[in-house]
Amino acid sequence: MLAAFAASADSDDPLAALEVGDRPAPEPAEGWVIVDVRAAALNHHDVWSLRGVGLAEDQLPTILGCDAAGTDPDGNAVVVHAVIGDPDWNGDETLDPRRTLLSERHQGTFAAQVAVPRRNLVPKPDALSFDEAACLPTAWLTAYRMLFTRSELQPGQTVLVQGAAGGVASAAIALGRAAGLRVWATSRDERKRAFALEVGAHEAFESGARLPARVDAVIETVGEATWRHSVRSLKPGGRIVVAGATSGNQPPAELAHVFFRQLDVVGSTMGTRGELEQLIALLELTGVRPRIDRTAALADAREGIAALIDGEVLGKVVLVP
Repeated sequence: MLAAFAASADSDDPLAALEVGDRPAPEPAEGWVIVDVRAAALNHHDVWSLRGVGLAEDQLPTILGCDAAGTDPDGNAVVVHAVIGDPDWNGDETLDPRRTLLSERHQGTFAAQVAVPRRNLVPKPDALSFDEAACLPTAWLTAYRMLFTRSELQPGQTVLVQGAAGGVASAAIALGRAAGLRVWATSRDERKRAFALEVGAHEAFESGARLPARVDAVIETVGEATWRHSVRSLKPGGRIVVAGATSGNQPPAELAHVFFRQLDVVGSTMGTRGELEQLIALLELTGVRPRIDRTAALADAREGIAALIDGEVLGKVVLVP
């Protein structure tokens, strides 16, 4: 079957590690099923995989992709939950120390078919297209958990979203607006600030700009480049929820601000199957939809990943087998 996969690892030139070609069809283990992929979405996780992060040499070649929507063996339309937990684990699967994602220990979704545990399938409502549903399991689910599980924000409060055009950030903007939050966003790029306003931000500012007021919480996925601004933008007792560090993971600690103003720094990773179900229900009820930058054939995966690396993307890139 046709697939986009990491054939090697190249930290300097991730596209050199990518191949698009024939791979064996998946063979499901006990309790797993085959999903016919109708759409799959790109994430920065795929770029990190091509750079060799999280993939050992003996795991190559590995089909890329965490996110997919398609049909199960009974013909039901489904969304694939990307977090693969230990079947004996009880509770929040994001806390399972043995958890992994599709395309790490198991082959990913950038293919005509993918094998997944049956428990990882969530029904796709008719209101969401396959392309829209494929955008949800990583970036949108991460944003949902950050906003509604980890931040403890209430309607009417103010949230700052750093790095407005990223997949998680743009999802957080749209979801925050739908939930009755005042949403402010930042970006270095005027085009990306305009995009933030389009997807729901009340105001968008240059990165590091002085804000009209302090905020109740910050959604932080950028890291070193924005950390000082995030800490100093919070009200006393405010909270930073951090789920990534695309600009570097060694920011200044700003400890004096943290303890003197009693700030919380909270980590967040992906989300649970139950939260994915809640996210899908929220989109169905509110009409909020992922913004899709482009849809491409799986055979053209290289162009989509190149656009993601170059920072050209506003919203999500979807691949269709």
